[in-house]
Amino acid sequence: MANPVTADLVTLPTQYLRVMLMGVSAFVINTTEFVPVALLSDIAKDFSITTAQTGLILTLYAWVVAAMSLPLMLLTSRLERKRLLLALFVVFIASHVLSVFAWSFQVLLISRVGIAFSHAIFWAITAAITLRVAPEGKRAMALSILATGTSLALVLGVPIGRVLGQWFGWRTTFAGIGILAFVVFILQIKLLPNLPSMFDGSFRKLPELLKNRLLVSLYIFCFVAFSADYAAYSYIEPFMNRIGSLSENSVTFILLLFGGAGLIGSYIFGRWSDKSTPMMMLVSIVLILGSMLLMLWSVKSIWLFSMVTVIWGTAMMLLMLTVQTKVIEIDINAQDMVMAMFSGVINFGIGAGALLGGYAVSYISLSSVGFVGAGIASLALLLMVVMLRRFPELR
Repeated sequence: MANPVTADLVTLPTQYLRVMLMGVSAFVINTTEFVPVALLSDIAKDFSITTAQTGLILTLYAWVVAAMSLPLMLLTSRLERKRLLLALFVVFIASHVLSVFAWSFQVLLISRVGIAFSHAIFWAITAAITLRVAPEGKRAMALSILATGTSLALVLGVPIGRVLGQWFGWRTTFAGIGILAFVVFILQIKLLPNLPSMFDGSFRKLPELLKNRLLVSLYIFCFVAFSADYAAYSYIEPFMNRIGSLSENSVTFILLLFGGAGLIGSYIFGRWSDKSTPMMMLVSIVLILGSMLLMLWSVKSIWLFSMVTVIWGTAMMLLMLTVQTKVIEIDINAQDMVMAMFSGVINFGIGAGALLGGYAVSYISLSSVGFVGAGIASLALLLMVVMLRRFPELR
């Protein structure tokens, strides 16, 4: 069945360009979400606050996305998708301008709220848009490119953002993201077709989805897993600097490896997901748990910590893709709503993890963040084992 994009015929290269553009859009959106992790120390120093206090930009951002993903998706459910995408990029760009000129930490937080609103709508509609503009029979490829854009945010976006911040100041990093977003905005105007909304759900659909025990269980698992991940990852930059005494270049290298490992996870998913998705989930959370337990032991050696980081980054990307695949298949008539909730749950977990990591840094020690993350990951592992036993359709 042909993609319901427009009545006009488009060439195959144009369809591929549209999919690539959505991947680049995901790269831009996710870079701005992740890059503060690499700049926490610089931002804290600029505003004369602690690293734990600076971590609030991660928690606030994530929780705004979590709280607003579903409401904003429903409020905009009838809007034509291209115009909605362009509108959210306008807000995204304007908010980055405010980040560049933020004269206080509170103003920076306000700018991050604006970016988070854009993020919330973007991930509620992007998977569906990407599938609609993809060439016939290339839906899996299209989602893979979207995932690759997310991976590249960690592979390239975060390390490059850190380098820019180190050389020219953290504000330059946000300026660069804003400029790149503007280029993407122009390309979206020129390349994307009109995309009438195909959403046929409403708030009445929500109770039905929440009665689906498998869907709710996957959401809970995802929340706990991402809480575990970000309890440690949110503070990985000061952890490497202060606990591992690694050089600035080594820190950048490790962040690059972490992102590059996401590409490995994407490849593994694309290669074997049709055969053993549940096993991938189980193995992923075990590897994440093990990586966090090894953080403190390995951080004094850049080579040992590099290996731990690669395993951790690979497992995290693989986990996200496998869970996403399961939830999006549960109700094909409410994919926008399902994905909005999925994005919200992930970001609720990110915010909770960053907050718990901040408490660990403030009241225990910076060196404890790996063990705190591992403790939460143990709960995620227990949940996965229970789900595999309770839901035959998951196996």
